[in-house]
Amino acid sequence: MKSHYRTQAPAVAEALAGRKAWGYQVFAALAALAAFAALPVLAASTVSPDDLSPGDLIRGESFPAVYYYGEDGLRYVFPNDKTYSTWYEDFSAVLWLSDGDLATIQIGGNVTYKPGVKMLKIQSDPTVYALSAGGILRAIESEEVASELYGENWNEQIDDIPDGFFGNYEIGEDVEFSSQYDVDVEEQDALSINDDRDLHPFVEIEISADGYSQPTITVNVGIAIRWVNEDEDTHSATEWDRVWGSGTLQTGEHFTKYFNEAGTWHYYSKDDDRNVFEGAIIVE
Repeated sequence: MKSHYRTQAPAVAEALAGRKAWGYQVFAALAALAAFAALPVLAASTVSPDDLSPGDLIRGESFPAVYYYGEDGLRYVFPNDKTYSTWYEDFSAVLWLSDGDLATIQIGGNVTYKPGVKMLKIQSDPTVYALSAGGILRAIESEEVASELYGENWNEQIDDIPDGFFGNYEIGEDVEFSSQYDVDVEEQDALSINDDRDLHPFVEIEISADGYSQPTITVNVGIAIRWVNEDEDTHSATEWDRVWGSGTLQTGEHFTKYFNEAGTWHYYSKDDDRNVFEGAIIVE
């Protein structure tokens, strides 16, 4: 079994000795609260979710976690300041929402490091990885390859990922030769988090007194559906077996669901006539 750059353990162990995980013991759970000391304590003003555009940086009033507002209408949390700093230089562009408004935007996942900026490892394993788009970790085979990619001070370009965050990433092909990974190209191709995660605009289904605007709809894998209640009465979008559901939607409220696997999902409005309020999402 190849060592995946574990052969350099003494050198890397020394370089990494004394490194500490991010000060907060947060998990890679979607509700992770990232602590950003540089953020102001109070907001000058807050914005409405209706004013947001894909790519905006947002946070609530009570907690310092910062999120990326995706093309799919979901918010993606930065697990810590190290992850954030690979994408942005400062926090000047962060928009504040009321806690209530922030809660109406569902969490889509965690943001991963920007490709090419750093090499990564987890604290419990000496394997060192290069990072490609989509959070793909690629084990670097030797110190020589690391040096060719990141220069003679390559060991200063390694960040530890707390073990709890490892689930945000996927394992890809090893980097056996420096020709298999171009640091500059990886970074330049990651124009935004939308591009890195391959996010797409959500498809909107309006709910009215007449039912769902698109009762049966076919979409590709990786598309999010947003149900918006435009009626004066309350309604919902609830999967038949209640695997997922919006809960009760008041007038103007919405629910977004990301579909990442093929299949057919039937849904209805739990407090309404199923002959009127019934729909299906076909994911191909």
